[in-house]
Amino acid sequence: MTLRASQAGPSFDAVIERKETVADGVVELVMRTHDGADLPVWEPGSHIDLVFGDGLVRQYSLCGEPGDRRSIRVAVLRAPDGRGGSAFVHDRLAVGDAITLRGPRNNFRLVDADRYLFVAGGIGITPLLPMLRSVNARSVPWRLAYGGRTRASMAYADDLMKDHPGSVEILPEDETGLLPLDRILRDADDRTAVYCCGPEPLLSAVEQMCARFSIGNLNVERFAPRADAEAAPTTSFEIELFSSGRTLQVGPDESILDVLERAGVPVDSSCREGTCATCETGVVAGVPDHRDAVLNESERSENKTMMICVSRCQGLRLVLDV
Repeated sequence: MTLRASQAGPSFDAVIERKETVADGVVELVMRTHDGADLPVWEPGSHIDLVFGDGLVRQYSLCGEPGDRRSIRVAVLRAPDGRGGSAFVHDRLAVGDAITLRGPRNNFRLVDADRYLFVAGGIGITPLLPMLRSVNARSVPWRLAYGGRTRASMAYADDLMKDHPGSVEILPEDETGLLPLDRILRDADDRTAVYCCGPEPLLSAVEQMCARFSIGNLNVERFAPRADAEAAPTTSFEIELFSSGRTLQVGPDESILDVLERAGVPVDSSCREGTCATCETGVVAGVPDHRDAVLNESERSENKTMMICVSRCQGLRLVLDV
């Protein structure tokens, strides 16, 4: 069974070449390989793992030039209520430090379209930057609506306005209020690909508005689990490993990933919250209870793969391609 190309990615050693504050609470890291070798090829929408050690691994969107094989760039927002990754980047990483990178992977691919509408909230601008460069280079019509708490907190806003004054709308909340999604999305049609990244309230609102306007070509990327991920009940179920016929029980308070790791079954994983697709696993039989933030509705309905770090079983048994 074929999984998306985003599942696997090589690890390689890198060095912090530059660290710079690009907005209130946001730092940009520019990294290169420690030996000067070419970096992996990547496409707009890709993200990469930063491996900090002691089991701390975080995913950040690549926001530089996809064609640049000498350096790789991410921007990291300090999250006061985060799990430690952003604090590590802001407080402990310094120019010259060695770091392990893994990937890149892409769950947010740029599709071909006649025109594009990009909607960004805060640090959600980062995966959209390479997309803007790509569609602009191809002379495809596009617009960007970029919101944030304050103008000072919006990374790259000044550069975007300077470089694309007719295509970019900067909408800080303290100046203009919440993004006027009704106006922003109203003119999108079947020929428009809509891309949105940002905090969960924005993503949910855009999804609802697109459903209202019957906009089908919506693409979103979440940095955090879906808002409804923990709403469904959890019950016990059985998994069968297709390669060996071995069966294992998954209790209500553990994930499939937990069970496989305890049983000594090697499985790649990273975020453990359904956002990175590293643990994507094929489904041979049974119906998954999808709780990830990666698969779109069409992929969910196919039930061919699942993210075993968070998703469960709608019935009593799953057969996994493991």
